[in-house]
Amino acid sequence: MRVPKRLLLAGAAAALAARRTLTPRYDLSGKSVLITGGSRGLGLALAREFAARGARLTLTARTAADLDAAAAELRRQGAEVATVAADLTQAEDVERAVQAAVTAHGTLDVIVHSAGMIQTGPIQDMTEEDWREIMEINAFAALRLVRAAYPHLKAASGRVLLVTSIGGKVAVPHLGPYSMSKFAAVGLGAALRSELALDGIGVTTVCPGLMQTGSPKHAVIKGQHAKEYAWFATIDNLPLISMPAPAAAQGMVNALVRGDAEAMIGLPATVARYAQALAPQLVADVMALTNRFLPGPTGSAEVRLGAQAESDLTRSNPIKRAAEQEFNQE
Repeated sequence: MRVPKRLLLAGAAAALAARRTLTPRYDLSGKSVLITGGSRGLGLALAREFAARGARLTLTARTAADLDAAAAELRRQGAEVATVAADLTQAEDVERAVQAAVTAHGTLDVIVHSAGMIQTGPIQDMTEEDWREIMEINAFAALRLVRAAYPHLKAASGRVLLVTSIGGKVAVPHLGPYSMSKFAAVGLGAALRSELALDGIGVTTVCPGLMQTGSPKHAVIKGQHAKEYAWFATIDNLPLISMPAPAAAQGMVNALVRGDAEAMIGLPATVARYAQALAPQLVADVMALTNRFLPGPTGSAEVRLGAQAESDLTRSNPIKRAAEQEFNQE
């Protein structure tokens, strides 16, 4: 016997309502939260959001001076903050960061993997080492962090927040290595969610779209550097397409508090996700067409950071400049 579609939809709606009723919201007040990449950009926006909800913070990043600046700002707002400089591609540094959080706050309740890197350029100009490098920080570092924090999270019935990207749902031309690493991170989040639930640990994977975090100047640029950076930095800061970092951070923390398995952050990310699911051939064709308008390969492996490829066009973007100033990216 076939079940009418309206009954299936009603059942799904009822199940969703029951889940939201039966799943208690996670209270962040007094919780010990470790945030990777917490010194600038989205990581700093997340630190501000967690602090506003009463969490005690441990921030980790590679550069001690950036951490000190972020911590000083948060402390002026009344937050309790510890910092630890660490390279997340090194297992011993990850262990040290976890221990620093436990030492500072007596426990570790939540880990947030926000650290990451982005590369942009034609796939022909990307080396195998480029693909391996980005996988280390965007995917394997998250795994290392969860493994190191696991005993503490289990004892606290804690939470994990993995920041991935809509690039982990839809592969975008000239972001090949980035997309591969984010697809891996999305898969990691799903695997962790199902297995760690037995230990009382909740895992939330968030997939944001473009955000105004001031991060393009730290991107790795290959190919025709100036042209490549110009399109990337411009798209990343377009109104309506790109969302303010504080709004993105609030959406991510809300998803963690609700206990969501996965959350798209921002309307463009939601639309792209459903377009990919419902019409993958159309999305593939659109991406192939988009690639025709992007700068071609050069056959060179030369690397520049975004800050080294600035032009009058990118320097004059007011949204980009404001985000750089607000999120410690200068």
